[in-house]
Order: sequence, then structure tokens, then C-alpha cells
Amino acid sequence: MDTKEKVAKIMTTEMVQLDLNDDLYKAERLFNKHKIRHIPVTDGKKIVGILSMTDLMRISYADVIDEDDDTVESVVYNMFKLPQVMTRVPETVTADTTIREAAAILATREFHALPVVDNDELVGIVTTTDVIRYFLEECY
Repeated sequence: MDTKEKVAKIMTTEMVQLDLNDDLYKAERLFNKHKIRHIPVTDGKKIVGILSMTDLMRISYADVIDEDDDTVESVVYNMFKLPQVMTRVPETVTADTTIREAAAILATREFHALPVVDNDELVGIVTTTDVIRYFLEECY
């Protein structure tokens, strides 16, 4: 296994993204449609945050008796804006970061995705799943 292999080899470049002005309904639709768990939030081409499915679920959870889920979600989604829920200024890596370095970051932090940024522009995303797949392919 090449320990100097770059994130560029395993990152996703065809990303689903949210604009800073998008709402939480759109975020939920994108999570469900694309079966993903992390969405970079951009202002133009610059990354300004990242939203995880966990972030969305955290605000959606309400212990409401006799309320249907759609009603609860609707109320909650109208109470919050994307910038209030997303992680602002997420930790990022570059396409030249080694996969080993990215794995070390993901293994020691409480998040599971790293936006890949080159020259202040979002160029990809690498997740714990990408890293695990890489190591499985290299080791077996």
C-alpha cells in the first residue's frame, strides 16, 4: 500500500451541494434522493459550511405525542435557516493531502466528511466510507 497516495484518488468530485440561501426542505430532499450523509454548503464556489444528515436529524427530533412526522418537520424546518444548522467553516483538506492524513483526521474527530479545497475553491469531498473502501481495496 502506498502511504503517500493522495486524496484526489478517492474523493468524490461530482458533489451534491447546497447554496447558503437554500432551505432545509431542499437539504432533506437531496439527502434522500442521493442517499448521502454530508452536503457541502457554498457561497459561489467558496465553501462556507457543511451539513450532515445528523445535523438535520438533531433539529428534526421532537417528542411530540399525536403529531405526524411531516407536521413536526414542517414546523422545525421553518424555525431554522441553513446557516443555523450547518457546521460553519468546516475542517478541509487539499487534493494533495495524503489518504493517510485524511484518515487520521477522520479517526480522531467527531465528523465523517472532509471537503477538499484547492485555491479557495471546493473541488471534492472525502468521507470515512471513501477511506475505508480504499483501504479494503489496497489490503485485500
